Amino acid sequence: MAKEKKAVTNAMRLLNSKKINYESVEYEADEVGVHFGEMISEITGIPPEKSFKTLVAKGDKTGVIVSCVPVNCEVDLKKLAKVSGNKKTEMIHVKELLGLTGYIRGGVSPIGMKKKYPTYINNTANEFDTVAVSGGRCGTTVLLSPSDLQKVTECEFADIIKD
Repeated sequence: MAKEKKAVTNAMRLLNSKKINYESVEYEADEVGVHFGEMISEITGIPPEKSFKTLVAKGDKTGVIVSCVPVNCEVDLKKLAKVSGNKKTEMIHVKELLGLTGYIRGGVSPIGMKKKYPTYINNTANEFDTVAVSGGRCGTTVLLSPSDLQKVTECEFADIIKD
């Protein structure tokens, strides 16, 4: 019986090329819904506070901005605007995701996007040895240290979640 080969995504190729240690976790996901991130956290056994969802917004001054927040939290668009040098930010429409990032809904990773966008990760990520982010496709998560995530995304850590 042939062994099933694990998927290698653009995000993983970038991590490999930069010799960054990570662990990939694959899971079955049927439908991307409202609490998709929390469902993935439950399936993978990775606590929601260390499992981060990637959200894409637009600032009125800077354009596209990437943010990562724990799956059980909401991004605070006012806080995101302030840390990114904008007066206001708004989420981009799901139809724009693929064209801007190279990823589809449910598989958006802060790693390996089509372009390098300003990236902000909630500062609670620094409370953990490893955090989970999308591996670049629905069904794949990668675990890596916050410092390695910062190296590969050139992100800033900031308080960007709703209180």
